[in-house]
Amino acid sequence: MGLSDFDYFLPKELIAQVAAPQRDAARMMRLDRVTGDVEHHQVRDIVDLLEPGSVLVVNDTRVVPARLLGRRYPSGGAVECLLLSRIDETHWDALMHPGQKLKIGDRAVFEAADHRLELEVVDWHYHGRRTIRLDVVGGDVDRSIDVIGHIPLPPYIKRSDSLYDHDRYQTVYARTRGSVAAPTAGLHFTPGLIERLRVRGVEWHPITLHVGYGTFEPVRTDKVSAHRVAPETYEVPVKTAEAVNRALDSRRRVIAVGTTTTRTLEAVARNNNGRLRPESGQTDLFIYGSFDFQVVGGLLTNFHLPQSSLLLLVAAFAGRETVLAAYGSAVAERYRFYSYGDAMLVI
Repeated sequence: MGLSDFDYFLPKELIAQVAAPQRDAARMMRLDRVTGDVEHHQVRDIVDLLEPGSVLVVNDTRVVPARLLGRRYPSGGAVECLLLSRIDETHWDALMHPGQKLKIGDRAVFEAADHRLELEVVDWHYHGRRTIRLDVVGGDVDRSIDVIGHIPLPPYIKRSDSLYDHDRYQTVYARTRGSVAAPTAGLHFTPGLIERLRVRGVEWHPITLHVGYGTFEPVRTDKVSAHRVAPETYEVPVKTAEAVNRALDSRRRVIAVGTTTTRTLEAVARNNNGRLRPESGQTDLFIYGSFDFQVVGGLLTNFHLPQSSLLLLVAAFAGRETVLAAYGSAVAERYRFYSYGDAMLVI
């Protein structure tokens, strides 16, 4: 199986640059993963498409304004830093631009209002990745990042971030800060929609997976099995583990909201003989091909980039030909793609 087998044509105008006017007004394709049949709905229709007793599991991570724009010190040249994950109190894994020019010992400064962050490159890795030391001048580092940092919109969104994105690039149930990209399937939910699901008898339970480089790193080899996913940190609460296990025992469907939720559920199940346990840790699980799903029986997800690990996951769940045919239908129906785009419910 080669990476080129997961390509598809997408007109540029279908790449969403802003979200739908209302979160749950986004369009939603329902895909039957057995027959390949598709139906066209809005996200708010999910209440009628899920059976009472179904269990929805969501990722409650919170996006950090982790994109820092500043200048090299002392030369003054422009520099950009995307904080991927925190190693300890002062050290971070980061993506830097211009990647080829920033060597060990190079320094940069980031400032806004009365806040200042000073950066030093302490280790060099491939593809623009660096280990950095980040020092705050006269304050708290997280507070300074919140003031100085920008929402890390994906590069296919061709505009600068704004106050709009501080709200819309965050789920309404986001809890624990730690992600550098949103779990975008969850962006469609509103408090009202969540309440309607509960009234319907659909259970709602969170996990946490902090989205880092592992989720959005490009697949750089045509041999899919050669790709490796960078580890990301997760946590499964007691109540979520218990609810999922009860659903599995009674043959009720567990629906993962997003690929990050899917990877977390399946990673924990693989560690525990098909069961969920309340635990925290890191996972580098890469789902593709003939993967054996032990927990997830349904998936709500957005439409993903060609040849991405996220598309490979969806194809593993529903079948490559079925998914690519559905994507072709989505293009023909003028669905909006990627992070701020429309959704697909695969059941």
